[in-house]
Amino acid sequence: MQQDLLNDALVTLRHADREGRPHVQIAPASRLIAEVLRVFREHHYIEEFTFVPNGRGGQYDVTLARRINSCGVVKPRLAVPFDGLERYESRFLPAQDFGILVLSTNKGVLAHPAARELKIGGRLLAYVY
Repeated sequence: MQQDLLNDALVTLRHADREGRPHVQIAPASRLIAEVLRVFREHHYIEEFTFVPNGRGGQYDVTLARRINSCGVVKPRLAVPFDGLERYESRFLPAQDFGILVLSTNKGVLAHPAARELKIGGRLLAYVY
């Protein structure tokens, strides 16, 4: 039984990247997973993803870019103010300006540099480097 769909999706991505597979399927699909994959694509951690309906919730076909060293979810989903991003950046990322934190904000799902530009905080969802 799956408890956290985002965690299952990111573990699938991490393992497929380590094994050297160029493509991976993530099922079941959700809008949150799609938004996190969109952020990963914008920052070139994956090449492309497409939604494929399969009659059971659908799935995402993801083409990997072979750039993921590690990725995971942040549990519990911590609320972070704009000026507190640096603290969590040093906690979850190995070096400054290396990797991204993914936040759920009132402007949508964003990477932490975009949230810093907009001067907004949010809830931490995931990290990737």
